[in-house]
Amino acid sequence: MAASMVDGLVEVVNGYLASGRYRVILPLLKGFRNGAVYGMKIRASHALVMTFLYGRGSFLDKLRVILRQTYTHSRSLALYVLIYKAMLAVLRLIEGTNQQIHPVIAGFVGGYFIWGENNKVNSQVLMYSLSRLLIGFARLAVKRNVIKQPKKDIFPLYAAIVSAITMWQFEYHSDIVQPSMRSSMTYLYHDSNR
Repeated sequence: MAASMVDGLVEVVNGYLASGRYRVILPLLKGFRNGAVYGMKIRASHALVMTFLYGRGSFLDKLRVILRQTYTHSRSLALYVLIYKAMLAVLRLIEGTNQQIHPVIAGFVGGYFIWGENNKVNSQVLMYSLSRLLIGFARLAVKRNVIKQPKKDIFPLYAAIVSAITMWQFEYHSDIVQPSMRSSMTYLYHDSNR
């Protein structure tokens, strides 16, 4: 009896979804779900390793930190995807077509409201994004012929420049270095002098 009710409910839901009447709302819901799942997968593993390697406190305290960070990342990513996709849908409805400025506007709004809180999770997400953004701009410059495709691998030069600037900032302006990075670098480069 219960199985047939569940089958009937599934059939009704599938009928609604297949009808096409929900083609605007369904991507929003799926995006929200995918953001929650992906945020959980990414943060849970990272928080688990980092908390047990470097965290302080009891096992229960560490577990709370892992769950809090995982929840924060998962919720934030889910909400960001929801806002971003909703903004795109609204802008497409207003303009009648997709425009290159739409992702910029939607990303700005979502970024302000979701990633705008200065906490550890958001800081890590934005640092991760920024590093890939800069590499993406370099590739775009080559693609658009703003700069020529290098004749040889420039990764060693990239590594050298990033390392040089990192060490200069740490040695002469450590107060501006991100706190967890400063702590790691202090352990590696200064604590080893004592």
